[in-house]
Amino acid sequence: MMAAKASSSESWQDKLRAMLEASGEMPEAEAAPAEPQTPAESATKHPPLTLLYERKGRGGKQATIIAGFEISDAELQDLAALIKKRLATGGSARGGEILIQGDRRADLRTLLPALGYKVK
Repeated sequence: MMAAKASSSESWQDKLRAMLEASGEMPEAEAAPAEPQTPAESATKHPPLTLLYERKGRGGKQATIIAGFEISDAELQDLAALIKKRLATGGSARGGEILIQGDRRADLRTLLPALGYKVK
């Protein structure tokens, strides 16, 4: 059991901490979670994005391309899924670009700043 009985004024948390330290099983302290960023703060961390409108080579179909991302492919896929869901449209992501079906430039000029990206 316990080698020394703790005083009655000691809280249960202090008792537990003392027992864990004595046994050598005290877990490492975790870092406090980072403060949530505002869109204005996170926009400064990302380079400005370029919106392109294309129809050539697509059989006359319209496409909006968001270029200039400097994030990993996994993050790009997640961001593309979020954008496609919010705009209720199809698209794809690869090579640092997100392709959105249709002419959605006006919608993207309002959505991307809300997500923390600056648009040229």
